[in-house]
Amino acid sequence: MPPTTALIARLVRIDEDLTRPLTLPENPRLPRLLALGLAHSGDSYIWAGLLVAAWFLGDAPGSYSWKARAIMIFAGLVVTELVTVAVKMAIRRPRPAGTAGAVYRRVDPFSFPSGHAARAVMLCILAYLMGPWAGFFAILAWSPFMVLSRIAIGIHYVFDVVAGAVMGALLTWALWAAVPLVLARI
Repeated sequence: MPPTTALIARLVRIDEDLTRPLTLPENPRLPRLLALGLAHSGDSYIWAGLLVAAWFLGDAPGSYSWKARAIMIFAGLVVTELVTVAVKMAIRRPRPAGTAGAVYRRVDPFSFPSGHAARAVMLCILAYLMGPWAGFFAILAWSPFMVLSRIAIGIHYVFDVVAGAVMGALLTWALWAAVPLVLARI
């Protein structure tokens, strides 16, 4: 076995060993149902709906208007989705074995990196940079539980969410570098 293949196999085993104790049993008990709800709270369609609501709520006190925030978050959602899907298609790591997350398994059978983790970090950083502070603290409190729930229900490995979080941070900082250009066109 070539050294690179051996290293990857070792990393996969470590990832599986880290993930196993964090995964809940598949029978529908209350912790699992809560984890399922949390896992879905990070879905793109929920955040798209929130953006539409923010667009029509109008401006709030702060340095950026709600519309500017909504445009930046929408751009962040699109960028993170496109990049994570491209990486998933290139790496093609199957999701952990199990039946949970049938929708995810059918539409998106690959797990590395976690798009939900990338999205959560992107939302957190943009809320920190653009405000309001209440939004930042709410997302900061919610996002770790949502991301861990993805592991708990058995549709992601630990390294998936770590890589997704790092990718979300990098993509957000790249997007933020383009803010002057985006805001000049709003």
